[in-house]
Amino acid sequence: MIEKIIRVGHSPDPDDAFMFYGLSSGKVKIPGITIQHQLEDIQSLNIRALQGELEVTAISAHAYAYVADKYWIMATGASMGEGYGPVIVSKKYRTLDELQGKTVATPGKMTTATLLLKIFAEGIHNVDIPFDQIMERVSSGEFDAGLLIHEGQITYKGQGFNKILDFGELWARLYDKLPLPLGLDVVRKDLGEETARHLSQGLRQSIHYGYTHQSDAIPYALQYGRGINTQLGEQFVKMYVSELTVNMGKRGKQALELLFKLGAEREVIPAVPKIVLY
Repeated sequence: MIEKIIRVGHSPDPDDAFMFYGLSSGKVKIPGITIQHQLEDIQSLNIRALQGELEVTAISAHAYAYVADKYWIMATGASMGEGYGPVIVSKKYRTLDELQGKTVATPGKMTTATLLLKIFAEGIHNVDIPFDQIMERVSSGEFDAGLLIHEGQITYKGQGFNKILDFGELWARLYDKLPLPLGLDVVRKDLGEETARHLSQGLRQSIHYGYTHQSDAIPYALQYGRGINTQLGEQFVKMYVSELTVNMGKRGKQALELLFKLGAEREVIPAVPKIVLY
């Protein structure tokens, strides 16, 4: 039997590494499929998805509005915040009002963090830079504030930043029954529905393997942590690899529909894409 080679793009981050540990380690296998892992930052994966380059890839939820013609959303693999999410921080300022007319460093045009800024924080300028440079360049005074994703969401206090707004906290106040969709895993439509379901099932098994073998999966994931200790790393992993990651279900789908509705109303995205989960 000839195995089908599937390239899977995901971020070199602790939560993604944890999710894919079962597959990466070979402990979980998908019959008839060989996985080739391709690690890149999320904005680079968003750009590659515009061309439909990878068969399976992590993308920002925001980016799906631009690639819905090429990809289906996998029910498994989503990153969703429940009372937490991207955070605007500053060394000089403390409120959104103080940032009016100022410039915030953001982690990429198609990241969900940038979409949230444009939906909920009008009147604030933004400049996209690599996400892992944001803290340093805000500290240097180059930018007035920064919008943090990944581990920065839980390490900024220790580096002397003021929290101006946590979009996860804001979303929970406004829409308390729904999680905040941040990242998705998507599968290219030309693979067909059967393969899409097999891949989603394989990822679900990989996540389950990670949770049932944490003594191996957590240290593996923490290889990809930036400036975090074991305790913070485990906290970060479990923030974004939750039951909703195993299967986003009805709540996750409703949350995505709301995010796209808000984005379309603010004319940040072109239209509300149809959501079909695999």
